[in-house]
Amino acid sequence: MENVDPSRDFVKDVKRIVIKVGTAVVTRKDGRLAVGKLGALCEQIKELNSLGYEVILVSSGAVGLGRQRLKYRKLVNSSFADLEKPQLELDGKACAAVGQSSLMAIYDSLFSQLDVTSAQLLVTDNDFRDRDFRKQLTETVKSLLALKVIPVFNENDAVSTRKAPYEDSSGIFWDNDSLSALLALELKADLLVLLSDVEGLYSGPPSDPQSKLIHTYIKEKHQNEITFGDKSRVGRGGMTAKVKASVHAAEAGIPVIITSGYAAENIIKVLQGQRIGTLFHKDAHKWAPVKEVDAREMAVAARDCSRRLQALPSEERKQIMLNIADALEANEKEIRTENEADVAAAQEAGYEKSLVARLVLKPGKITSLANNMRTIANMDDPIGRVLKRTELADGLILEKTSSPIGVLLIVFESRPDALVQIASLAIRSGNGLLLKGGKEAKRSNAILHKVITEAIPDTVGGKLIGLVTTRAEIPELLKLDDVIDLVIPRGSNQLVSQIKSSTKIPVLGHADGICHVYIDKSANLEMARRIVLDAKIDYPAGCNAMETLLVHKDLADKNWLNDIIVDLRTEGVTLYGGPKASSLLNIPQARSFHHEYSSLACTIEIVDDVYAAIDHINLYGSAHTDSIVAEDHEVADAFLHQVDSAAVFHNASTRFSDGARFGLGAEVGISTSRIHARGPVGVDGLLTTRWILKGSGQIVDGDKAVSYTHRDLTAT
Repeated sequence: MENVDPSRDFVKDVKRIVIKVGTAVVTRKDGRLAVGKLGALCEQIKELNSLGYEVILVSSGAVGLGRQRLKYRKLVNSSFADLEKPQLELDGKACAAVGQSSLMAIYDSLFSQLDVTSAQLLVTDNDFRDRDFRKQLTETVKSLLALKVIPVFNENDAVSTRKAPYEDSSGIFWDNDSLSALLALELKADLLVLLSDVEGLYSGPPSDPQSKLIHTYIKEKHQNEITFGDKSRVGRGGMTAKVKASVHAAEAGIPVIITSGYAAENIIKVLQGQRIGTLFHKDAHKWAPVKEVDAREMAVAARDCSRRLQALPSEERKQIMLNIADALEANEKEIRTENEADVAAAQEAGYEKSLVARLVLKPGKITSLANNMRTIANMDDPIGRVLKRTELADGLILEKTSSPIGVLLIVFESRPDALVQIASLAIRSGNGLLLKGGKEAKRSNAILHKVITEAIPDTVGGKLIGLVTTRAEIPELLKLDDVIDLVIPRGSNQLVSQIKSSTKIPVLGHADGICHVYIDKSANLEMARRIVLDAKIDYPAGCNAMETLLVHKDLADKNWLNDIIVDLRTEGVTLYGGPKASSLLNIPQARSFHHEYSSLACTIEIVDDVYAAIDHINLYGSAHTDSIVAEDHEVADAFLHQVDSAAVFHNASTRFSDGARFGLGAEVGISTSRIHARGPVGVDGLLTTRWILKGSGQIVDGDKAVSYTHRDLTAT
């Protein structure tokens, strides 16, 4: 689920909820009732009710609704002479008396259409001074909730003796925000949700572009930093009242979330643990340091550290990686302990075996990762290599050199080893790095990040590599096209496509891994058998696993095709066919040729020849990796040159499409892009170029001051 925040895990235990909806939410700007928003609210409450939650509603809006009706009644009953006189303000208590019955009638009507029963409870501040009243109130609400009735509370303004808003340390309320907090305490609620006309609590007025949404309120940090804007356009409260009520309830042990009453299904999202609105919790100060680092600060810090890294001599950069490798081995016990905790949690949560398998750091894995890092460290220095050297004119030399891209944001799957591989490539290429791993590996990622960054010297800074801990931070990072230079998403088709559509930052990656193996009529059939089985069986979830097997028509009538079907089925592979293969082989027809199974399943189709195979791959493939098995070299050459994929193989398994197997040391991912890196992306794929011009005082002067030679000096 997107945007799930680990700090909101407490919602799993929520049973009883108090929801407060303010006047600004239930009315339009002209003061009329916002029936559409009320209807959407009632639908959410209906869903919560059916899911077994106990919902208590505190609703404002009666005074505003009553004022609107009394204004209309006064207008109808006034003469022209009356209207010319100065108009006196309507009595608020009269407005409350008229509006309360009207408001409740609307709730009753809306809930009735959803087959839900509601009940009205009007209270005043003095009622709560009576212990017997409070006891009876608790019993009444308990009975209503047991019958799945929705209690709807409001202050009885029509008869309240209070003349002005006030606060009282005993908890007596002074508006519906403080009433909802008081009710949450009295009725032992598990959560209080305050619906507002803005997304939550901001660091300043929401209309100020510099204001930032505060996701978790930490009293020690925020109480002296927030600048409140104007109070609500209607009602008595405003954000100041909401914050005071929230702090009071949270300190008493009731978590509170302030969020927008305008956004669809916000209450449902709150109960799913999504990071929306502002959370108030008594333990909030334990979850985050007093000094939080926001997305921009993290990205800017990574950029600054990367520039310091690039400025170091090659040997010092190499030594940093060797120190990290040593630190990984030295901390292996602690790393494995945290990894085992992740694996146990994933098993308890019932995740698929394939995901759990990717989580595990097997014995020897840390040593292997450390050795891979040493291998990358010992590669030739990739930064500042002269790729081309040209004499533009006498004494004027131009060099095209390799250069780091800048700051990389990499979103990767729940594979802790990927964090180490990616970090090693980023450091070797001189790039700053922001990492977001799968939530299932959060403890493993955290300890690996800690070990790696603590091994980076202060001359560079551990903030070279930032760890993004929640998916909710990703949308903010994707807006930072002025700081982050490249996004590399590793994961599902949905994840990659979503990121591509959500950012202006260049995205390097692939959305699908639909890999083909074509068996030509000239193939060595025993070789073909081994390649097909390896391409599908070796690691079915890999993006380089075979998803479609194409077979030359001349092999369709031979035993080889039947034999390979038996072999695949013996290994547990589910087979689907194209139009030709499904009828010939009596197997179910595939829903689409453009499909990535990522499991023990594949599609088989019969084709006329190599050119039909090429056309099929270019039409239905994903430009990832495709292979031909053939002894006819003319046929193989046609395939190798005409299949438009990042990697094209002859007589080899598609599983070789991998950075480590290509000798790159590791990979940050596999790119199907046609710009910049393509295929497995290692160190070279994380570099761009710079032009360095060295002269001796030359000027252009309309090209009259120089005599161009444009002599290639690259080889000299």
